[in-house]
Amino acid sequence: MQLSEQEIVRREKLTKLREMGINPYPAALYPVDATSKSIKNDFEEGKKVVISGRLMSRRIQGKASFAELQDSEGRIQVYFNRDEICPGDDKTLYNDVYKKLLDIGDIIGIEGELFTTQVGEKTVMVKNFKLLSKSLRPLPLPKVDDEGKVYDAFNDPELRYRQRYVDLVVNPHVKDTFIKRTKITNSIREFYNQKGYLEVETPILQPIPGGAAARPFLTHHNALNIPLYLRIANELYLKRLIVGGFDGVYEFSKDFRNEGMDRTHNPEFTVMELYVAYKDYNWMMDTTEKLLEKVAIDATGSSKVKVGDHEIEFKAPYPRVPILEAIKIHTGYDVAEMEEDELREVAKKLDIEVDETMGVGKLIDEIFGEKCEHHYIQPTFIIDYPKEMSPLTKEHRTNPRLTERFELMVNGKELANAYSELNDPIDQRERFEDQLKLSEKGDDEAMFIDQDFLRALEYGMPPTSGIGIGIDRLVMLMTNNSSIQEVLFFPQMRPEKKQVELTEEEKSILDILKPQGEMHLADLKEKAGLSNKKWDKSTKGLTKHGLIKVEKTEDALLVKYTG
Repeated sequence: MQLSEQEIVRREKLTKLREMGINPYPAALYPVDATSKSIKNDFEEGKKVVISGRLMSRRIQGKASFAELQDSEGRIQVYFNRDEICPGDDKTLYNDVYKKLLDIGDIIGIEGELFTTQVGEKTVMVKNFKLLSKSLRPLPLPKVDDEGKVYDAFNDPELRYRQRYVDLVVNPHVKDTFIKRTKITNSIREFYNQKGYLEVETPILQPIPGGAAARPFLTHHNALNIPLYLRIANELYLKRLIVGGFDGVYEFSKDFRNEGMDRTHNPEFTVMELYVAYKDYNWMMDTTEKLLEKVAIDATGSSKVKVGDHEIEFKAPYPRVPILEAIKIHTGYDVAEMEEDELREVAKKLDIEVDETMGVGKLIDEIFGEKCEHHYIQPTFIIDYPKEMSPLTKEHRTNPRLTERFELMVNGKELANAYSELNDPIDQRERFEDQLKLSEKGDDEAMFIDQDFLRALEYGMPPTSGIGIGIDRLVMLMTNNSSIQEVLFFPQMRPEKKQVELTEEEKSILDILKPQGEMHLADLKEKAGLSNKKWDKSTKGLTKHGLIKVEKTEDALLVKYTG
């Protein structure tokens, strides 16, 4: 492992601390009785406190030093005075441990008394301190100049998402997003619990990936010697519980879909699904409006939420627009009576990419997604989907070609999907068989036939309405974030590139080449000043590591930096 100069120095300090008999990672409980927030809120001059946190800054001035300590609630100023900490002749704890062996980022515990500085700053006078955890890597702290401009901020998304633990330390506002996320889920739980619905858990490993049209992750169970799938939805298991006699069940579930990644999709995501007996999709629309209005107020203090350039009003009621009418409004085409071939032609005329595996449902879905969805900024229920798009949904009571389904669109994206649930086992079997035909045509997102679920329906499921709400997208809306990675503590990332250890000769070649980007091979070799043997070995090594590439031009060989 290659260490930076600062990392080497910190390890040397670690060794010195141990040589002094100080354990840099003690095991004993530290009796914290206050936080930065509680001190500021309930400040009392002279009050004794025990606090702990991370050392984030300090200004050493000989025998005294002001510093900042950061804990889970914020920051507080602390004051180190040599004679307060070391009242006797031995000044080692201040002179050596505090001044020389502690670093920014170290976690310490402090016993002290509260006082107010001459400029009115609430501060802790340190009477004693203890090192609780030595930090071996320097924090990437931003620097602020005299004019208040920030430099070297830790804002590279790749690093922030990969090293969320650092992001949370040096960018305190990031924590606010995740605190708000918990407020949102707690608000939903409170809403449903007050109605008497039961929060449950269903299997993540499933023998059949049912409840949605999506590509699953596949694994293998060694003891049972069977394939298993990470769930793509928990719908079919929750419906089994409705068959079993529960009137209302809900679950916050981790679902997994082996599909693309972008600013609104992560392969692992959170969905809340609710199923209530003796209700229909009209009732679910009314209930969802009230839920989201409550969530917005609980999370942000208002039913109006700023999202990008828009102000989204979550106050009920929301408009209800049939999907086929939406397509007619935004494309000019009436697709209500069209068959598959006609729909494919319309899609092509609208410059929508289609293929032969797509059936009626997929084609309508593509047309709506490409040409209509983005128009719905304010919360809008898109309702009454064609039967081919909704294999788990009850047939519409007035039009047999449609189903009683809605999707809630907010800020141009789907936030929720809900149905009057199909409870006719014979109709459900036929719908599954239609999905099987799509699978045979090559649609790898078509649903499997779940024979056990069909058996459950044959015992009788009462009329039921169900909904799935994308929690990650809901949090994005409520926190004004445009990327799903911002609302996941640890989003899925591409594998981190291994740090390449280079020889001194390889480093010298890169030092010359990197500022230029590319150079003629002869010029680079001359500037490197290496023997033929070392040159050949070094350029081969750099090529192998993917850091340089040699290309032939009309008059010479060109070396390009590709790292």
